Amino acid sequence: MTRVSDTILALQDVCIRYGAIRVVNGVSLSLREGERHALLGTNGAGKTTLFNAISGEVPLAAGRISFQGREITGIKAYRRARLGIARTFQTSLSFGDRSVRENIRIAFFGCQRQRFSFRPWARQHELEARVTAALQEFDLTTVAERPVNELSYGQQREIELCMALVGSPDLLLLDEPAAGMSPEGRKELTRRLDILPRSISMLFVEHDMDVALRLADRVTVMRDGEIVATGTPEEIRCNAVVKEIYLGKAH
Repeated sequence: MTRVSDTILALQDVCIRYGAIRVVNGVSLSLREGERHALLGTNGAGKTTLFNAISGEVPLAAGRISFQGREITGIKAYRRARLGIARTFQTSLSFGDRSVRENIRIAFFGCQRQRFSFRPWARQHELEARVTAALQEFDLTTVAERPVNELSYGQQREIELCMALVGSPDLLLLDEPAAGMSPEGRKELTRRLDILPRSISMLFVEHDMDVALRLADRVTVMRDGEIVATGTPEEIRCNAVVKEIYLGKAH
């Protein structure tokens, strides 16, 4: 297993409220550079809400979030994307009536961390080179000009992952990437994620335990907005509390 070292993401005593309801309560979590970290728990545990806080979609009621040693608690979502945080959602946010190529192009513009060349021809060349490389990497060249909504669900999930990765993020947040996919699709997704370079750290929510425990270096389990366990996949498999609230239901 590749060595991981410095902390890339740190959450300290994070609390999130929806009105009077506390959805996430005092969560502290860290992610090391190059780490694959799974976030597990039953429905309503607060996993997606926590993701939304990390990516800047919802505000904190208390606590702080740091990325690469810089506090980002009050930074807007689009600025976090430009800092190097990319994510996918439970349901695709691609533009269904636009072509695959256009969607990837839009995603690349949205996560720019630095300006392109001032020379228009060079800027266009760089953009198209990145988009073409992404299409080739995900075997999407044959459907590049087709509208996304004409493609299968599995292909749309692949496109969303491609859109998240086209800007070469430092941190990738995946919210149930295998949801609704066929067994073959889950297998291919697992393969793709497993071969991602360790320059990309990954935090992911996944209900498929086989996918989660196969990919993860560490696993955190949530219940009712709080963390109940963190450890290696083997430690989580053997944890009595986790078996009771999660693994027992899955197996």
